[in-house]
Amino acid sequence: MLFAALLAACCLPPLTAQNYSVYASDAGNFDNPAWQILKFDANGQNGQVFISQNLAWPQDIFFLENENKVLVSNLNNGRITKFDASTGAHLGEFATGIGGPTRMKLGPDSLLYVLQWQGNGKVRRYSLTGAFVDEFTATGVPTSIGLAWDTGGNLYVSSYDGKYVRKFSPTGADLGNFVSTNLAGPTNIWFADNGDLMVIDYNGGSVKRFDSQGNYKGIFISGLPQGEGVAFLPNGNILIGSGGTSSVRVYNTSGTLLNNLVPPGTLNLLLPNAVVLRPAPASSTREVYREMPFVTPTVGRLFQYADPQTLMGVTTLELYNSAGVFVRKINFADSSSWDASNLAAGVYHITAKLPDGVVGRQTIVVQK
Repeated sequence: MLFAALLAACCLPPLTAQNYSVYASDAGNFDNPAWQILKFDANGQNGQVFISQNLAWPQDIFFLENENKVLVSNLNNGRITKFDASTGAHLGEFATGIGGPTRMKLGPDSLLYVLQWQGNGKVRRYSLTGAFVDEFTATGVPTSIGLAWDTGGNLYVSSYDGKYVRKFSPTGADLGNFVSTNLAGPTNIWFADNGDLMVIDYNGGSVKRFDSQGNYKGIFISGLPQGEGVAFLPNGNILIGSGGTSSVRVYNTSGTLLNNLVPPGTLNLLLPNAVVLRPAPASSTREVYREMPFVTPTVGRLFQYADPQTLMGVTTLELYNSAGVFVRKINFADSSSWDASNLAAGVYHITAKLPDGVVGRQTIVVQK
């Protein structure tokens, strides 16, 4: 499984400043249409309705790059539906019989984790072929709609109606509520670089911050009506859907609102509830890659930088996850080693623009 994930990661181009598209799921009138998936350039321009049929209250978007397919979870019909990633054409079903699927995310084990709004609320796992693997958690989380992993491989799941975030061990064992205060309706969650848990509070109109023990630290972003859907730009800025303004907003790393990437009501956008970045398809002017030994070993959590001769002329190393999404810049100027223990376990690739114009790339596996 790990080897397959490694091969898949090698096939994905990294995101650069303009080398990606932005997709937004529009929940429209909640359980009543119209529903749509919208597509925009990196600057929010050239918007188009990418998918408008075979949707039933869409919740999340996940690209299967090796197959050029895109998955959309649909709360109303319990299905994850497949579409052509280039044209948006309907291709059938990826999985069915789910209790209102909401978020989908690739886990550290290269399986697709799927949350359920309804039913028993347990986290389900699927192979990337659509085969059901198991119910990962023995305990259900009702109205679950946000998930993230910490650096220890523990899984966190938010409950919108329950107003809490629950924690599970790397094996799916229930570890109880991690956060159970100061939330009015949590949706998406993620971990900041310092280990803080960030929670979009849909009903609270904000993004709230909790420390590594689940203690409330305050509001990170305020004035965010009906926040849902989050993605991270190559420069570290944050995209968040705002249902209250029918827009996709851009915030900097300090939580300050910069602008609207997608202005209110664009293409009849009503309720953005998922935001996803995708590397631009290869073209006749595709970049040339060269495999490079930037760090050693290739598997572990503490890596040594290559000799200075290898890095000569390289000014920046960039890290991307297995889905080709930018994670962070790596500063190698003031150290001989890089500690990756604060990353979730999984496949990553390091890239750098070389002096001759070629993009150097190395695939690594971060373990715990």
